[in-house]
Amino acid sequence: MHIHILGICGTFMGGLAALAREAGHRVTGCDAGVYPPMSDQLRALGIDLIEGFSADQMALAPDLYVVGNVVSRARLADGSPKFPLMEAILEAGAPYTSGPQWLAEHVLQGRHVLAVAGTHGKTTTTSMLAWVLEANGLKPGFLVGGVPMNFGVSARLGGAAAVRSAQVKEEPAQRAGDTELSAQPLRHPLFVIEADEYDTAFFDKRSKFVHYRPRTAILNNLEFDHADIFDNLAAIERQFHHLVRTVPGSGRLVVNGLEESLDRVLHMGHWSEVRSFGAAVSDFSAVGEPHAFDVLELGRKVARVEWSLTGEHNQLNALAAIAAAQHVGVLPADAARALGSFQNVRRRMEVRGTVPRDGGSVTVYDDFAHHPTAIRTTLDGLRRRLGASGGRILAVFEPRSNTMKLGTMKAQLPWSLEPADLAFCHSGGLDWDAREALAPMGARASVAPTIDELVQQVVAAAKAGDHIVCMSNGGFGGVHSRLLTALGPTAQ
Repeated sequence: MHIHILGICGTFMGGLAALAREAGHRVTGCDAGVYPPMSDQLRALGIDLIEGFSADQMALAPDLYVVGNVVSRARLADGSPKFPLMEAILEAGAPYTSGPQWLAEHVLQGRHVLAVAGTHGKTTTTSMLAWVLEANGLKPGFLVGGVPMNFGVSARLGGAAAVRSAQVKEEPAQRAGDTELSAQPLRHPLFVIEADEYDTAFFDKRSKFVHYRPRTAILNNLEFDHADIFDNLAAIERQFHHLVRTVPGSGRLVVNGLEESLDRVLHMGHWSEVRSFGAAVSDFSAVGEPHAFDVLELGRKVARVEWSLTGEHNQLNALAAIAAAQHVGVLPADAARALGSFQNVRRRMEVRGTVPRDGGSVTVYDDFAHHPTAIRTTLDGLRRRLGASGGRILAVFEPRSNTMKLGTMKAQLPWSLEPADLAFCHSGGLDWDAREALAPMGARASVAPTIDELVQQVVAAAKAGDHIVCMSNGGFGGVHSRLLTALGPTAQ
């Protein structure tokens, strides 16, 4: 069919476009501010992109319009529609659907879906799980909200080669019933998907993940987020329980045993096997530092992970991926071996360059962290890796997500930035006072209304041995390259 995608440059919709193209459909799309890298990736796939949401795109006459959740019925100041194409689709009675629903009906049908949900770590854990399955010969399809460096693409269909009937060779010390559930022969190709709790579309306010119908579901963590669509944590917990309701009896829920919010979700009812991770009394736990640790199942060592990643959050992500992979036949030792070659995801503590300075060097990182907890865990992980004498951490961040722009979590910012030696906040576009919010940090915090001023502040403060971590869920005005240029002409 010919599908035309509204909002095609988002990470989810762009991945969906790639899957549709791989499946043989003709794909076109539109977005506001069509820009690299997604625009380049899509054009390389032969997908025609149109700037904006003009109604004249109706002339394309596709078989179906697929609508991203960036689209709404909003009006501009003059009363005209912000998305004229959507208005024209509705007036014409043309067929349209949401991205998650199209994916469910045209890609996920007939597959064993492994969904990764949680406030934090979805992209990283989805990438880990996909790589574990790939390294063990299962050729999964996947859709990730980022670019896993092991694959170089954010989405692929996978293949029928993922179907196998080999039984799992379980070790004897298992709880009653676990062996049968873990050792099921695979009858369907595998598909790993990042399962977002954000709403589906302006006409479908359910969370995206309700559409995916997983047989294996990771519930990685759960905090309050998305204040633009959820009133409180209880509302998000209810959506997570809707996901739990879709998992069949032969499925597996992999649940973070450290999260009281997830306990409340399970207490609403569950109908599948539950395997916990993280706590000392969980089914899967870790002993050792995050970069090198033993994996225990029911208190017995079953694997060891040695890799380049840092931070307790990544240790927990690894346990979740190992427990999920076991459900489709991958032994924990084999999963841990695969994680040893996991290369992480772009924009997850990705080193953007190093610059000589004052007889030493300064390193600049790019990270996607934007929620206070994610900021804290990112900085904690780096501090733990550097040690007490490993150089200063300069945190450079912008409160860009809808939740952060609303100021809902501004009081948590001093706590989230505590592991940093200095913090620099871009305050442009905020309706709340960033200086006031960061006042508890005293002279350790600086605020700048523009990227230019922010770069000047950081460059003036930087010295040899510093680690500059730029954190945002957007492009951040190219601050990474601008810092590298301003710090010195020989960035590597």
